[in-house]
Amino acid sequence: MSRYVYDFIDGHKDRKDLLGGKGANLAEMTRMGLPVPPGFTITTDTCREYLATGSMPTGLLAEVEHHLRQLQAAAGRTFGDPADPLLLSVRSGAKFSMPGMMETILDIGLNDTTVAGLARRSGDERFAWDSYRRLIQMFGRTVFGVPGDEFEAPLGAARASAGVVCDAELAAPALRDLVEADKKIFHSFTGRDFPQAPHEQLFLAISAVFRSWNAERAVLYRRQERIPQDLGTAVNVMAMVFGNRGENSGTGVAFTRDPATGRRGVYGDYLPNAQGEDVVAGIRNTVALSELADIDPSSYRQLLAIMQRLEQRYQDLCDIEFTIENGKLWMLQTRVGKRTPAAAFVIAAQLLDEGTITLDEALQRVTGAQLAHLMFPGFDRSAAPAPLATGVPASPGASVGAIVLDSAAAVAATGPVILVRRETDPDDLPGMIAAQGVLTSHGGKTSHAAVVARGMGKTCVCGAEALDIGDDQVTVAGRTLRAGDVISIDGTTGHIYLGAVAVRPSKVVRYFEGELTASGDPLLSAVERLMIHADRTARIEVHANADNGPDARRAARFGATGIGLCRTEHMFLGDRRVLIERLILQQSQEALDALLPLQRADFEQILEAMDGAPVTIRLIDPPLHEFLPAVEDLIANVARAQALGADPGHDGALLTAVRRIHERNPMLGLRGVRLGLVLPGLFAMQVRAVAEAAAARVAAGGDPRPEIMVPLVGAVQELETVRAEAERIVASVPGAPPIRIGTMIEVPRAALTAGQIASAAEFFSFGTNDLTQMTWGFSRDDVEGAFFGRYLELGIFAVSPFETIDRDGVGELVRIAVERGRAARPGLTIGVCGEHGGDPASVRFFADAGLDYVSCSPFRVPVARLEAGRAGLACTNGSDSR
Repeated sequence: MSRYVYDFIDGHKDRKDLLGGKGANLAEMTRMGLPVPPGFTITTDTCREYLATGSMPTGLLAEVEHHLRQLQAAAGRTFGDPADPLLLSVRSGAKFSMPGMMETILDIGLNDTTVAGLARRSGDERFAWDSYRRLIQMFGRTVFGVPGDEFEAPLGAARASAGVVCDAELAAPALRDLVEADKKIFHSFTGRDFPQAPHEQLFLAISAVFRSWNAERAVLYRRQERIPQDLGTAVNVMAMVFGNRGENSGTGVAFTRDPATGRRGVYGDYLPNAQGEDVVAGIRNTVALSELADIDPSSYRQLLAIMQRLEQRYQDLCDIEFTIENGKLWMLQTRVGKRTPAAAFVIAAQLLDEGTITLDEALQRVTGAQLAHLMFPGFDRSAAPAPLATGVPASPGASVGAIVLDSAAAVAATGPVILVRRETDPDDLPGMIAAQGVLTSHGGKTSHAAVVARGMGKTCVCGAEALDIGDDQVTVAGRTLRAGDVISIDGTTGHIYLGAVAVRPSKVVRYFEGELTASGDPLLSAVERLMIHADRTARIEVHANADNGPDARRAARFGATGIGLCRTEHMFLGDRRVLIERLILQQSQEALDALLPLQRADFEQILEAMDGAPVTIRLIDPPLHEFLPAVEDLIANVARAQALGADPGHDGALLTAVRRIHERNPMLGLRGVRLGLVLPGLFAMQVRAVAEAAAARVAAGGDPRPEIMVPLVGAVQELETVRAEAERIVASVPGAPPIRIGTMIEVPRAALTAGQIASAAEFFSFGTNDLTQMTWGFSRDDVEGAFFGRYLELGIFAVSPFETIDRDGVGELVRIAVERGRAARPGLTIGVCGEHGGDPASVRFFADAGLDYVSCSPFRVPVARLEAGRAGLACTNGSDSR
């Protein structure tokens, strides 16, 4: 018989799959003896069953009632008691923290009768009516979808009428009137009265949590963060504790270390006389957590002791939510806190130094995606103008974009934008994902905007109080800014600038370039230590895609151990294009003779830059039409000449050639090995250039290690033909070292016949860009803008297969080719040179599949190195490091 409900005491922090992150951590704190209000968790299994059937599982309601009775006994009050009512909160809680999930509902159990009992029992009529109006508003928004603005209008009118600034200053009569106004709004939008039965409120709230799993913003967030769509959410039901009972009460959020920088200390926000989400909603500006030492010294000391215990328990930065009710501290939530990429590296190194975690564990605490973010450029502050305003630096980064004042405008924008809001709420999630950065006039480092932006690695500045943000304009320092005006925001300093500020390379990039040392810099020291360890633990090497000497030298500085792809077609552009035109028009040996020394010089540069390391040189791959003018332009030029009675000349000859080689789908036509076999001399010239360049490097005292890669092979006979000629040419070049010859696996047939092809290939390299196109049957250039967006919306793709390897399809072809290739040729070297070689998730797959190396752009080499190290640890531990 299924069990649907667990009391907090029955769980622990390692049961996130069943109890969700929030429920598992509440259980852990309860087991630690921390002051957690009594409660219970409804499991993620229950949610999945509910979503599958559309109704509550049989037996759930009875099980909830059983645990509710236990909760009542622990709290000493009864749910729905008109004299001394027990009130409840209902919170969602999936395995992973998800800002797109349902907001918390507080004060469940209040109605027209129990509100009076709460007032009498507490001796505070204002507090009771404030709690009741909060319930109606939260319940209306989250359970029935009443627009939040509808409730905000009478609340704003009440503040204006009373002549006060914030909700906490409203007196009991005003709040009582607000309750009546809110009930009318509720009825107007739902067609029913606000539910008065406490148990009905509870079960409606539980159902709403389950439904919210498939809410648009939740699905969007999961897609953004690559969270599986089938996990489901737990529901946490907890006895209410109240931070809105006067100045000796309040609510807050604390971090055991700074989530923005990683520095040790006391970080967080506190809001006196406030409840629940007030502190993160940004609707009132908070005070620094350190000020709690003066407001309530006893609770402050107890909180610091609990923070230390939690960090020791979780061995990581902890994010804590708490409430103080009449001087008593209550813990409402803890979790391993989200942090910026810089903080992730710094904290990992700190915990390592403190002896809390091992070097292996420190490496697993950071990701390639975080390192990539650290390599983004930042503002050149020396060239920046005076800031318009300064806010709280909530999430580091440098972002430039046009102002948008609502989420929909951010989503619809075609260029970079900054989402500018008074404060953000969960409905703003699509806009936050679309925007380059987020700017608010309210809230601090623990506001919704700050927490979500940090989790996504977005630049964020909060609490810029000098900004007066309206529906259609922003007023600041005597200026009026409107949607479309360009601003720059600095998430490290909190500065806001008018216009676009120049950027400069990040210090992490300058470190990899050799311009900076790690000594004395906490971030660079952390990066250096973890990169060194990643290189030690990696089971897969990282090469680079480079087509010239400067790129090859940068790749070497960034730690590449070879060149995995040198695209020779890039050497035929610019001034050399005319030689290719001549080759196509005349099949001219003269053109080949002119290209030979140019290619040889290019290869010498690259071999010198990577001396002693393998350099894989791909023979020309694209179809010839890419080297010729567009047929439409040639037709226009020829028609113009003919109309003027002139000789079309060169354009006429080119048009004839282009028509002769025209293909309906050139990417599946005469290219790669097919072109080399059909166009005499082209491959031979390239092979000779490689061999002569290598011989020159040997004569200069170098250690060149070139490899020749034949593209687009689908049958072993193609490779055998090219290889035989290549070996004759290499043998004819005096002083040329041995040169290995292999092929790209980019045609599905090549993967399936890898055993045959391996008999003629000394290495394989997967061209995953083309392999993905051919496996799926679509052209990347044509389809990404045509229907990929819709496929992502429908969940057909969790992520673009051109961004992360399609494990089930393309990945299976990779595994087949590895197995069959090595069965035929043990020790066969196998790598990947498509763009997936720099994608963190794909690197882990390739390591698990047994490849020898991945190759990516020089800039992404450090990212791939870090993920290669993390993948090595995962292989050692026998698990995927995702």
